[in-house]
Amino acid sequence: MDQTLFHLINERWTSPALDLFMAAVSDADVWKPLLVIIVFAALIFGGFRARASIFCLLIAIVIAEPITNTLKSAINRKRPKHVAFVRMVRLEKGRPEFMSIFKKPVVRRSDESDRRRGDASFPSGHMTNNTIAAICLTLFYRRGWLYWIFAALVGYSRIYLGAHWPSDVIGTIFLAAAETFFILAALELIWRWAAKRWAPQIFARHPSLVVRPAE
Repeated sequence: MDQTLFHLINERWTSPALDLFMAAVSDADVWKPLLVIIVFAALIFGGFRARASIFCLLIAIVIAEPITNTLKSAINRKRPKHVAFVRMVRLEKGRPEFMSIFKKPVVRRSDESDRRRGDASFPSGHMTNNTIAAICLTLFYRRGWLYWIFAALVGYSRIYLGAHWPSDVIGTIFLAAAETFFILAALELIWRWAAKRWAPQIFARHPSLVVRPAE
């Protein structure tokens, strides 16, 4: 089932428009300028909730990254290109990076050299980071659940581009969700202990770091 669904998404359900769209969705470098602007704007102009959400999100990503890398090495699951010849899509390089979306993407078949390149397939770093972001935004903002739409597109794009098996994406969502809730619970306990002692005035206004107040 895993391989069948992969080949449907990677080989059959494709088009030139989807090639560009999926490659752009999956390329973090394209989104970096926008993300930097959003983060700095939230830190400078946002309130406690905005700063707390960014803090929790960044801490969760920093902690999750070595866990993801360790699991990749330990599980060592082969990517699709490591075991089969698959359709691979990537953005043509542009300067600056976001200009890549105005160029025709590179589409090719994987070859023998691809079988020796790249890290392991599970868990997916892309899906880990976007699951963390989706959970944090959902917890902190009433409409934060909308980010799940983008996270789902990222997951689909990883299969479409030939980078991951469908089970990699689904499994990573559950794994990343468990990691995120554990990290956020720890941060909440630390906040309630530390802020109450060392920042009582802030704690009085914001007794919870993670839990969104009733609106």
